[in-house]
Amino acid sequence: MPGAASGRLGRLYNGGNAGGTLPAQPPFFDSNRLFAMNIIRFSDLCAQGKVQGKRVFIRADLNVPLNDAGQITEDTRVRASVPAIEMALKAGAAVMVTSHLGRPTEGAFKPADSLAPVAKRMGELLGREVPLIANWVDGVQVAPGQLVLLENCRVNVGEKKNNSELAQKMAQLCDIFVNDAFGTAHRAEGTTYGIAEYAPIACAGPLLSAEIDALNKALAAPARPLAAIVAGSKVSTKLTILTSLASKVDQLIVGGGIANTFMLAAGLKIGKSLAEPDLLDQARAVIAAMAARGAEVPIPTDVVTAKNFAPDAVATVKKATEVEDDDMILDIGPETAAKLAAQLMKAGTIVWNGPVGVFEFDQFANGTKVIAEAIAASPAFSIAGGGDTLAAIAKYGIEDKVGYISTGGGAFLEVLEGKTLPAFEILEKRANG
Repeated sequence: MPGAASGRLGRLYNGGNAGGTLPAQPPFFDSNRLFAMNIIRFSDLCAQGKVQGKRVFIRADLNVPLNDAGQITEDTRVRASVPAIEMALKAGAAVMVTSHLGRPTEGAFKPADSLAPVAKRMGELLGREVPLIANWVDGVQVAPGQLVLLENCRVNVGEKKNNSELAQKMAQLCDIFVNDAFGTAHRAEGTTYGIAEYAPIACAGPLLSAEIDALNKALAAPARPLAAIVAGSKVSTKLTILTSLASKVDQLIVGGGIANTFMLAAGLKIGKSLAEPDLLDQARAVIAAMAARGAEVPIPTDVVTAKNFAPDAVATVKKATEVEDDDMILDIGPETAAKLAAQLMKAGTIVWNGPVGVFEFDQFANGTKVIAEAIAASPAFSIAGGGDTLAAIAKYGIEDKVGYISTGGGAFLEVLEGKTLPAFEILEKRANG
């Protein structure tokens, strides 16, 4: 998989794979200036020769999954950080990089909190040793052409609450602050917001810039029809997203526990499936909002059920009207999957967040597989985000066939809600003086 992922990351910095010009459309978020904002791009500073000899502080998102042995199990975020680092080194900068990892306790560093595995992998990718520096807030020794990794930033007292004293200390370490961490763009923390307030120059790195460009392409003026796939275990966690999308998309595909709730709202029985009966009115409101615009929320006509939730559970395909009281719905059925795939093939833009079934178990993975392959085959510009979505993309090997794969989970969802992310807001503020 490294080869495929590397190809995807290479395209990522070249603006995705969708050709042609998108037709003019009303803004996706009428009141949101997110996509019209003015920011300084690090690539422009490098091209203008303004980085030579400067101290550059890069906030990356290196929050990678680790196994019990402390080894990285999936390194996409480390690989995604490399272009910014290489750009800075090539421009002649003294380069400092930091990130959070996990959820450490401020002021109480533990070995499990260390970025040491990240430093090792980064060194392998860059072909050079990457020194790991602890206790760095009060000063870092780094010369032009050198690169150091600064230990887990969330160990610093005041990081999460964006303490101004901490932010000013960090800002004094650099001449240029580069935010290249879209995955944390929805958080106003010391290394994502505070340092940007006080650094002499604050700008967006190539990954963050690519995220903004892709979101702009997918959401600001999308090619129609615009299809959104929103799936997950609970409606409650994505209700605001569903409500926001209901007034904007042409097709809203729901999956997982969310689909179960919508089936219940449509009058279907779901047995003992995961759902939120107390949110039926909200689900009906979303369906009504879509219908009023001549759009739809497709309700499954067939499903895949099991009597228990387990890797070896027996899968049974049933009509949606034939679900029994002791059934658990764990995937959409082949008929539903085929219908949705046909619709996705006709889409102009596809936004994908979440698998439509328990794809981790192969007998309940067909729905997600069919959807993934349809997205890959569709001529639509596609943008996908969220951890489970990335796992599905990796499982079905479609990295190179998705227009843009977002590295952010929570940040991606907040953009879909129509929120302005703090990291974007402060970068625009600094660019405007």
